[in-house]
Amino acid sequence: MGRKQWLLVEAERRWDAARLRRKAGRTPESFRIDAYLGHGGPEGVVVRGRVLDNPPMTPAMEGEGAGAALRRSLSQFVTDELPGVPLRITVGDATAEVETDDEGYFRAELHPTSLTDPWQDGEVELAGEYRGLTEPHRTPLRIRVPGPETRFGVISDVDDTILETGVQRVGMMLRQTFTGSALTRTPFPGAAELYQDLAQGANPIFYVSSSPWNLYGFLIGFLRHRDFPLGPLLLRDLIGNREGRARKHERIAEILDLHPHLSFVLIGDSGEKDPEIYADVVREHPGRILAVYIREVRLDPGDGRVEAVTDSWDHDVPFVLAADTDAVRRHLVGLGLL
Repeated sequence: MGRKQWLLVEAERRWDAARLRRKAGRTPESFRIDAYLGHGGPEGVVVRGRVLDNPPMTPAMEGEGAGAALRRSLSQFVTDELPGVPLRITVGDATAEVETDDEGYFRAELHPTSLTDPWQDGEVELAGEYRGLTEPHRTPLRIRVPGPETRFGVISDVDDTILETGVQRVGMMLRQTFTGSALTRTPFPGAAELYQDLAQGANPIFYVSSSPWNLYGFLIGFLRHRDFPLGPLLLRDLIGNREGRARKHERIAEILDLHPHLSFVLIGDSGEKDPEIYADVVREHPGRILAVYIREVRLDPGDGRVEAVTDSWDHDVPFVLAADTDAVRRHLVGLGLL
């Protein structure tokens, strides 16, 4: 961990410690269990979420000003997380009891004897007294379950893969993140239609991103508004190295391990580390990856980063650097996947 990251982590820890001292023993005023879309199959089910003392985020409105969008965006990061909350998670005939960590996150693995595809319903509830809260607090949960008719799965990045973000232009990225909304942010042309076609036949789509969990609500809203097929979003925590901050390739490994009978298509972009991460996944999981697609978004396409991966590529798996969505579609058709 570099010094700057260490300072951020230390600042966050001190802020959290001071906040907890101020609110120790107080009954939460806006207790909220956020349950993220889970996924699983015969190998088990993984459920994630977070518990906060904040009102739900206000929905984006057509024609709203930049000020309203900015206030909503900031509210996603200025959160009052609740640690040590006892929770009971039920999926089918399986139950697990967990506690939230220091950042309010929870994660559980369950092993129901049967699951309903393509979606299984479940529930997360307060499992005991917490700071004076005793009445029931329950939140529904949904789990993506690939069925027997599934041909393959898709694992996709988000920023600069389906959502125009400009990660390499820090100023533009921050401006879009904080002054845009799920209604105004722009997908790449043809991306939603491509993903809808890939999802035909109940093929699951998994979105794995380096974006923080704080943006979960915004990203779900974006997927819905732009007609992308819904699927589990596996993100990271904002700062530090706790469970919510595991690296992207570890999230991908979780998907591959929970769905061992599925092959996958990987879709990412050239802006950050997707080519290197996907190369590692292909090497670590032989026979599981059908194709790798990288959208070209580099400011300097001649920087050699992607070429360093392709030049050493010694797998039978196609690795395609694509200029646009149409190039990905044409190659998928050639492989018989569309």
